[in-house]
Formats: sequence, C-alpha cells, structure tokens
Amino acid sequence: MTLAQALQWAEQAGLPALDARLLLLHLLGRPHDRAWLYAHDDQALPADRASAFEALCERRRSGEPLAYLTGEKEFFGLPLRVDRRVLIPRPDTETLVQWALDLSLPSAARVIDLGTGSGAIALALKHQRPAWQVSALDASADALQVARANGQALGLAVHWQAGHWLAHTPGPFDLIVSNPPYIALGDAHLAALTHEPPSALTAGVQGLDDLRTICAQAPSRLAGGGWLVLEHGYDQAQAVRELLQQAGLRQVQSRRDLAGIERCSAGQQP
Repeated sequence: MTLAQALQWAEQAGLPALDARLLLLHLLGRPHDRAWLYAHDDQALPADRASAFEALCERRRSGEPLAYLTGEKEFFGLPLRVDRRVLIPRPDTETLVQWALDLSLPSAARVIDLGTGSGAIALALKHQRPAWQVSALDASADALQVARANGQALGLAVHWQAGHWLAHTPGPFDLIVSNPPYIALGDAHLAALTHEPPSALTAGVQGLDDLRTICAQAPSRLAGGGWLVLEHGYDQAQAVRELLQQAGLRQVQSRRDLAGIERCSAGQQP
C-alpha cells in the first residue's frame, strides 16, 4: 500500500482528508511536513505502520480528538504536548492572550494564570513578554505535570504551583488571567467532549460557579490598576460583566473572538 492509497482508504472510511494526512504524518515522524507527503505519496507504507494508521483512523472516527492522537496542539504559535490529563487548547482562547498583551502593564508585570491545564496561556504570555513574572496554578497534579513538561520543552521559565483558584495565593498581581470551567451541567455540548477531563469543563448548573469564585477572590489579590481577564461561554458575557462589577472592578468590558462571539470579559482594579 502506498501513502496515497492509505489516504484514499481513510477518506473512503469516512475520515476527513486533513485528519487522515495529519495522522499519517504523525506516524511517519513528519508532523509538520504536509509538502513532503504530497511529493512522496507514491512511497510504500510498511505493514506495521499501515496497521497503526488504521487503528488511529478508527479512534478518530469514534470521536477521539486529533490532538490526543498526535499528542500535540499548537497554541499562539507554540507547539504544546497534550493528552487526556488536560483540556485541548482552543483558538478562541488566543483572544484572551491577545487582550492581556494589549494591556498597559509594568515591564516586569506580576502575572498569574489560574487553572493553567497544559500551560497554554501562561507559556504564550511568557513567550511574548519574557520580562513578565509569570506564575501558573492548577488544582490537578496531572495537569501540572503536563504544563511543567511543556515549559521545559519550550525553555520558558514559568512558576508552576498547585492550588484551587486564589484561595492560598496572596498576590499582589498586575494581571490575573483564567480560562476556567464554564459549561453548565447537562449542556448539550458536553456530548462532543467526552474524551476531555470533566473537571476542566463544567462548573455548576449555570456554568458560572468557578467564574463567580474567581471574581470574588481577585480584587484582594490585584495590585492597584491591575486587571482580571476571563474567558467564558458564548452566552455568559453579561453575567460575567455583572460579576466583575459586583467585585468593584472598573472599566468592565468584553471582547469578541474571531467568530464574533463575546468570548472574554475583563475589569480593572481601581
């Protein structure tokens, strides 16, 4: 079987062409070399690789995320290792990172990322602002293992720590960022997310439990003029703005993602 025939088989089996190519390149040890595949698609695929490719395709057809099958996901230009211990970074979250970078903060700003997961947000901020003092926190020891490994692989010095939101983290910080769980229990979207850790997805009946906790804790941990920037659900912007206002923050506003959805909201400490 040639590479071209393997791809043809995968597409006939119902797999999207792009997914098939990425899985095949992963197996061949060329994860970012699609041009090579086009130029060498007449090359023979060894029998053991063909069996492995078939197994990966079947797992993908059953709904397992591509990022878990390849073990990698790009976020804000950084290659991150991911597995079932952490949520897969989404392009929507780049809206939060860009907003944080757009803020006027001290050159050596003290920053913390709450619920860091794979470390995506913290590492993106540290990569873009090397002088920032970036910390990242997660309640999951498994997630912190993934985040630390990503930091080491990228050579980015982030201070990783265990904790539940800001309960035992005094601050002060110039910037607090978080993409916390915000999906409501029973939400129909959960059916498509069964492979990802539930603790990183759901937060109470309305999906606001963790956002409410962070908004209540943040003001006492923010330096004067510091910002709290949060990602939230597609229909939660108004509710989160109200939480930020109730916490006494000023300049409360929301920002839309590339799809035009109000994806993040923020407020500034007086």
